[in-house]
Amino acid sequence: MRAGILSLTSYTPERVMTNADLEKIVDTSDEWIVTRTGIRERHIVADDQATSDISVICAREALENVGLAPEDVGCYILATATPDMLFPSTACLVTAKLGIDKLDGPPAFDIAAGCTGFIYGLSQAKSYVESGMYEHVVVIGAESLSRILDWNDRNTCVLFGDGAGCAVVGKTDEGGIMDCLLGSWGAGGHHLTLPAGGSLNPASQETIDNRMHYVHMDGSDVFKFAVRAMGLGCKQILKRTGLSPDDVDWFVPHQANIRIIESAAKRLDIEMDRVLISLDMIGNTSAASVPMTIDYAQKKNLIKKGDKLLMVAFGAGLTWGASVVEW
Repeated sequence: MRAGILSLTSYTPERVMTNADLEKIVDTSDEWIVTRTGIRERHIVADDQATSDISVICAREALENVGLAPEDVGCYILATATPDMLFPSTACLVTAKLGIDKLDGPPAFDIAAGCTGFIYGLSQAKSYVESGMYEHVVVIGAESLSRILDWNDRNTCVLFGDGAGCAVVGKTDEGGIMDCLLGSWGAGGHHLTLPAGGSLNPASQETIDNRMHYVHMDGSDVFKFAVRAMGLGCKQILKRTGLSPDDVDWFVPHQANIRIIESAAKRLDIEMDRVLISLDMIGNTSAASVPMTIDYAQKKNLIKKGDKLLMVAFGAGLTWGASVVEW
């Protein structure tokens, strides 16, 4: 018996910000953004929405799809770089908003692994289910990145979008999560940070004046790490599962940049017509990127039962992760 994804859903905020909209607020152009990133538009949470709110929307749908009530779930894992607040965890807020109100409620916690967070959570859920610790685990990747972007910095504000994806993981006798592989390079963590708001740089007038509560990224260094890490992760997990690139029906890379995706696919000898792409419509949604991309393809009936999906992501930490799933 293997753990598998029993249900997968996503939520895309209604508000759309196109490249043309960005041209009005920052020194950029549609041509510059599309050429360098492949992104044409992104979605932004409503003024009254937080990460917990968009998480609840897709979690409810995912649970309804398999006939589970929120209290039937053994554990809730939420991957995000944009929690509602430092504590309590956004996962705990989600369980409360789902209506779970009892002292012995299910464990709920956040994962801070940047854009790799969903794969980190999937790995943990796989272990929990296959060990018999929990029968069902909900894994959510959700972001409200628009809340931490410096809209004066054209190198970062054009890249990111908001959204959420949710998977219900449980036992299956067909297909399932074949393997997960995780890694990190903490020595490179300074290349992608949100410098202030923690114990190192507590919020102060100085941190606000220095715009330290926004995303800071060394783009070229992150690009180099991404290409290397995605290639390493994919090759290692294919070897561990005894698969070749030809056995992969769909390559599902983190949707950060079309150039990174094309480079990774080329290294793996995977044709672009086997690569799932969503970043043109939603941008980089960090921890929500992989599940949102899968759900978009699912809704287009691209993914069939028995298809093998190779997922890979990289993110702040710096972290990376890969997983092979038989649908």
